Amino acid sequence: MIFSHFDSDHAGGLMYILENMKVKNVIIGIQNEDSYLYKKMIEIVKEKNINLIVIDNPKMLKIDDIYLDFIWPIKNKLISENKLNNNSLVFRLIYNNTKIMFTGDIEIPAENVIVSEYKNNKNRLKSDILKVAHHGSDTSTTKEFLELVNPKIALIGVGKNNSFNHPSKDVISRLEDVQIKIYRTDLMGEITIFVNNRIGNSKLKIKNEIKF
Repeated sequence: MIFSHFDSDHAGGLMYILENMKVKNVIIGIQNEDSYLYKKMIEIVKEKNINLIVIDNPKMLKIDDIYLDFIWPIKNKLISENKLNNNSLVFRLIYNNTKIMFTGDIEIPAENVIVSEYKNNKNRLKSDILKVAHHGSDTSTTKEFLELVNPKIALIGVGKNNSFNHPSKDVISRLEDVQIKIYRTDLMGEITIFVNNRIGNSKLKIKNEIKF
């Protein structure tokens, strides 16, 4: 189980799973702020003797044929502004030739640090699919970050008619300006990604399952 960060909309449902299902490993980023859900997670992990992996520097983990390439947070560069969001786990899931970037709720301060850290190592961020940060809020998805990730597809997880007016029109424009194909859960419902498992010939399929 991977916690991107401990905002309730990202971690609340995972707590139920953690309490009611068998989980062998939990992966989190190093925390820059205590929160109720973080403390609750620690209690459950200790009670159930679950292995806890804390990412505090760039690290690669291998699970069967899948690699998890963690690029953020970095312990000596943690961000003090909006701590829970900006220190979200950022990682790429790599399966054969397909790379998917997960960004939690990072905002511009975190994106700026990531760009600075990896601008001379562009391949470390390059991804086929980008899970757009913070539900498409205009606090994220800068032009500079997009240039380094250079995705073909953007996924936006966002509720229909949400009170925050996510996703931002500016973010949509930035994605469209560089011809990134956009998939949105508010318009399309559940989105499932299928990746061909043949090495050297990975083919990506995305299926929209419209649910109301």
